[in-house]
Amino acid sequence: MRKSFDKFIEKIILACGLLAIVFVALIFIFLLIEGGSFFKEYNVLNFLSGKFWYPTSNPAQFGILALVAGSLVVTLGATVVAVPLGVMAALYIAEVAPAGIKDILKSGVELLAAIPSVVIGFIGMVTIVPLIRTTFNLSTGLSAFSGALMLAFMAMPTIVSISEDAIRAVPWAYKEGALALGATKWQTMYRIVIPAALPGIIAAVMLGIGRVIGETMAVMMITGNAAAIPQSLFDPVRTMTATIAAEMGETVKESSHYHALFAIGLVLFIITFTINFIADTYLRKVKK
Repeated sequence: MRKSFDKFIEKIILACGLLAIVFVALIFIFLLIEGGSFFKEYNVLNFLSGKFWYPTSNPAQFGILALVAGSLVVTLGATVVAVPLGVMAALYIAEVAPAGIKDILKSGVELLAAIPSVVIGFIGMVTIVPLIRTTFNLSTGLSAFSGALMLAFMAMPTIVSISEDAIRAVPWAYKEGALALGATKWQTMYRIVIPAALPGIIAAVMLGIGRVIGETMAVMMITGNAAAIPQSLFDPVRTMTATIAAEMGETVKESSHYHALFAIGLVLFIITFTINFIADTYLRKVKK
């Protein structure tokens, strides 16, 4: 009876795993059908390399280079801020913080992940944006830098929580062996603990980046929504996700503009899939 029950549970788990793959495949096929039809009337290279996104002009221009550049600048900026702070915070919680406050800090970090993105965008508009405008003497604080800071704040709970779990999972024997050989606590952390927990830390970073690159509301509110290639971090930008969210409700169904937005979604899907594939390949090599 127990063996039959175990086999039944295994089949349910297998079915859930296959369903996840099927759902991802269906999403890709849907984007390919809706967005692929756009390329029947518009050249792929012109779409990817075009600098101007003027979908309602005559003639319409559907170049997403500025949108891709805006997404990459904001994502890279958020990654540069969130990854070091997140990993160091995870190290502190797992290895340094007193036992009495570890759970409090962990719970507080996880609660930050529950804050809605629109609330974070609103906080950024009334605090970060005016501060950046006055500090750097800019005409507007709505910029890629503002978006990067707020998205880093959104990515950090994910990075901290999962990295802390990976660090705690490192066997005590590794740490005790290093300390017995005369290593200091800091040497043990950066020479033993971090390399041993690296696969989990990389997974945490990739999940954080995934949330950043797919974020919509916060970047719509605080990046300026200017569809132009940024010359610096303090220029207004527009991301691919913000473009889809801002324009999908105003397009005519089955129009070129409508299919162009799905084509942007297809490009975004391919970018995120590529990033996750590279990270997964690296993790496999590290584990081996």
